[in-house]
Amino acid sequence: MKSKTLKLTKGFRIAFANARAQAAEMVIPVGDSEGGPGNEHRAADQWLFVLDGKGVAVVGGRRVALRSGTLLLIEKGEEHEIRNTGRAHLRTLVLYAPPAYTQTGARLSRGRP
Repeated sequence: MKSKTLKLTKGFRIAFANARAQAAEMVIPVGDSEGGPGNEHRAADQWLFVLDGKGVAVVGGRRVALRSGTLLLIEKGEEHEIRNTGRAHLRTLVLYAPPAYTQTGARLSRGRP
């Protein structure tokens, strides 16, 4: 078993992973965004759960409103961007299956260590 208290402060941090999946926290400040054209995970699905804040996800050219409680599945290979459109930090929990990043946050080329 693994357990961790998330910081949920500005930035992207890997919480922990095993060989099958990975958890991370992503906090986007007001007016900022993560991703954009060409941002995709070739071998990993990304599940994004909004803990707090408001924003918009642009996935494959389609827009989805984000707010507390929104769960979004971004399938492997889908280009995406997450934007904070609210008045406070956009705080999210992100799960990747299989892992998409190293523990230090470097992107894995094929979605696995």
